[in-house]
Amino acid sequence: MHHLLWPVCALALLTAGCDDSGGSSSKVRITTSSSDNDGKGVLKVVDALQCPQTQGVLTRKGSAWADGATCIYSGPRGAEVTLHLVPLNGGSSQEALKAFEDKLAADLPQALAEVRAGEARNQAKAARADAEAARADAEMARAEAEAARAEAHGEPGSTAHVSAPGVRIEAQDDKATVRLPGMRIDADGDRANIKIGGITIRADDSSSQVNVRSKDNAVSIDAHEGAARIRTSAPGQAVRATFLMTTNGADAETGWRMVGYEARGPVGGPIVVATVRTKDRNENRIMDAAKALVTLNVGD
Repeated sequence: MHHLLWPVCALALLTAGCDDSGGSSSKVRITTSSSDNDGKGVLKVVDALQCPQTQGVLTRKGSAWADGATCIYSGPRGAEVTLHLVPLNGGSSQEALKAFEDKLAADLPQALAEVRAGEARNQAKAARADAEAARADAEMARAEAEAARAEAHGEPGSTAHVSAPGVRIEAQDDKATVRLPGMRIDADGDRANIKIGGITIRADDSSSQVNVRSKDNAVSIDAHEGAARIRTSAPGQAVRATFLMTTNGADAETGWRMVGYEARGPVGGPIVVATVRTKDRNENRIMDAAKALVTLNVGD
């Protein structure tokens, strides 16, 4: 079913990646982790950055700044990575990271405009999708009765029905309704609304749009035909956050293809933030190097 391609790709983003077979979209790899349950160590409190001369594909530009709070690196095709030591001074990490996100997103103005417009449309669609899901439950009950009647009379039809303990599936023409333990799928033509555990995926192939939200807001993905914005954060008593905004082609105003940050630190700060701007199609190697710089300073 073609209309399930986007949600499957979105779910893949949570673990490994989604690769457009047409080659026009770059791959983005997102991983999430829990600081409570995955065995990661306590993040360190640091008062000055460690800034090696090289890290992966990155090379430090000049000397580390005297205050020990900033280091600047260059990478392939003019990529820029800046390592920041950010004191929270009693404020929240969310406020500090929002300032970084706003500044970075402004460097992809076309992608930002597209994502914001899509987000507004999705908010309207979300309420409608929930109402449609409720109606689908009622229609499923009616369809079960109709399928039983048609079967009893030997009448052919375009409806497929499966009912078993914990499993209910109804499909008719371009519509499909699936109910499994912990999973709900409502698909209608190019549109699909999927809930898996605490994750909601809303996809619309006609507009090449997919939106993913986790119940605890640890994962947020807004993807469109030409742009994507991704946020992840790990639960627990520490800051572990990632932000990415990508576009299929270089932004006409700035030339960047991807911007983002990798952030780590104890909940009370200071936090270490590596901001990234790149024109390279293989941004994963640059993000990996940026993450390694952050990990070097505060731990994993």
